[in-house]
Amino acid sequence: MARQRPLVGEPKDTVPHRGDGETGLDDIAVIVPVYMGKDVLAELCERLVGALETFTDRFAIVLVDDRSPDNAWPLICELGRADPRIKGIQMARNFGQHYALMAGIDHARARWYCVMDCDLQDAPEDVPRLFCKTAEGYDIVVGVRRKEGHGLFKRQKSRLFYAVFNLLAGIDLEWDVGNFRVFSDRVARGLREMREHVRFLPANLKVMGFEVGSVALPHHQRPVGKSSYTFRRLFRLAADIILAHSQTPLKLAAALGLVMAFVSFALALGLIARNLVWGVTVVGWTSLIVAVFIVGGIQIFVTGIVGIYVGKCFEEVKRRPLYFVRETINMDDRAQDTTPDATAQVPERARV
Repeated sequence: MARQRPLVGEPKDTVPHRGDGETGLDDIAVIVPVYMGKDVLAELCERLVGALETFTDRFAIVLVDDRSPDNAWPLICELGRADPRIKGIQMARNFGQHYALMAGIDHARARWYCVMDCDLQDAPEDVPRLFCKTAEGYDIVVGVRRKEGHGLFKRQKSRLFYAVFNLLAGIDLEWDVGNFRVFSDRVARGLREMREHVRFLPANLKVMGFEVGSVALPHHQRPVGKSSYTFRRLFRLAADIILAHSQTPLKLAAALGLVMAFVSFALALGLIARNLVWGVTVVGWTSLIVAVFIVGGIQIFVTGIVGIYVGKCFEEVKRRPLYFVRETINMDDRAQDTTPDATAQVPERARV
């Protein structure tokens, strides 16, 4: 059998041969979580197919329906019937973007993976550009937003999110790097082993420590709709990720308690000295109540932080699946063979 032509931008010495026991392995799988993206889904797939066919005919486009209100699943099935390289996964309910990404990574089998959003702010034509960068030996190549597709307020929210995250979580993430990236199968295998329930793909990849390359890419305006990440959801996401990746809040709480103890001790010494010099005076009711409320509030705050950590530990030890899949299309049995505790098994009737 003739030697396989390597992918554009892929290190030639790491390209397996077809016929080496990995005939069911795609060259690349593009994972796309779908939420409120029905209006652009057909265009996205058409452009992705055109871009991927420039360097390989062995690819998969995995559309993960995160139970969007616009009911995108019938369209995903239609696209899958028209082209078997377009595969679909329908979640049992809305689990969230990063769980949908993980479902796609669990089910796909490829030598390289690409993850991107469905809103066309990241152009499908840029996938080959990310791929070319892997020729330099990187296991992960990210797209850096050269031209913003968000407004000023959205940019400031992103800056604030990553500034707080980096400070508290101790993980250095760039605010202008989103989910759009390409990574190797060894990275995907590592992700499948990370089964913690709080999912945030950039942080999970950062923890691994693989070499990361970057390519400056345009970030286009959203053709239709708007982002589902409100400030409230972004704040909750930041809090969950910080608590899941760092003990810094506990250390800050301990430091706050130490500072309060020092201030209280210094104040006590001051009161003793005052009484010895000027005699005992009647302490005001206001100062006493204020002190009680301040100390009590700090104690409740610290106890609350500890309680949140305990609660998250409780959720992790349950070992529940990260997500549940309702139905799939164009997924073969091998692609469904995931870790037993990673996902609920898909019924036979759901496999197309």
